[in-house]
Amino acid sequence: MTDTAISLDRAVEITRTGDIWLFRGHSAADRVIRVTTNSPVNHVGMSVVIDDLPALIWHAELGRSLPDMWTGATHRGAQLHNLRDAVLVWAHRYGQQAWLRQLDPPATREMEDSALRTIARLDGTPFPSTAALAGRWLRSRMRFPRRASQRRRPRQMENAYCAEVVAATYQAMELLPRRRRPGWYDPGRFWSGDRLRLSETYELSGEIAIRTPEHPNS
Repeated sequence: MTDTAISLDRAVEITRTGDIWLFRGHSAADRVIRVTTNSPVNHVGMSVVIDDLPALIWHAELGRSLPDMWTGATHRGAQLHNLRDAVLVWAHRYGQQAWLRQLDPPATREMEDSALRTIARLDGTPFPSTAALAGRWLRSRMRFPRRASQRRRPRQMENAYCAEVVAATYQAMELLPRRRRPGWYDPGRFWSGDRLRLSETYELSGEIAIRTPEHPNS
């Protein structure tokens, strides 16, 4: 991780659709996720910034502490949250450090439309158990032959964890190839140390650490 740091308000101001948010915590659950997926971070989300709407984050989590901006309800699993509120929850309630990686060049309008279609398809998809997460991560790394029709058609997920949701969205935006299942990706694949290869001329910046304001009750 780099030493570059900016305030949360500045990050919300500059982020655009397709930017990646990484989180690392110190709880037992956080460590289990990192060990299970062999990853230096335990959570990943993607910015969604459309026209003059507030910046949002698209991710999947076990909690339901914030209203889902797509449905207006609170639920677990794949969710679209107000970005600033979500980062504060992850910092104050879950004790997580956040980093931002920016997509360069910025996503096109067509990519944003593809992201919104993916959100409409996957929003509310349940978050799997830790055992299911580990099993899917291992199976996705085994080489199984797939028919061409399977590679072209998006799979309707019965449940999905955070990196799988982001990977599926990146594939819909044509930023990642479809030859790998979304379950092949873990949060660490989106960390700069893994050197994730995006399509064509796109790339992600190095990590920018986010300084969050102190909790008002601290």
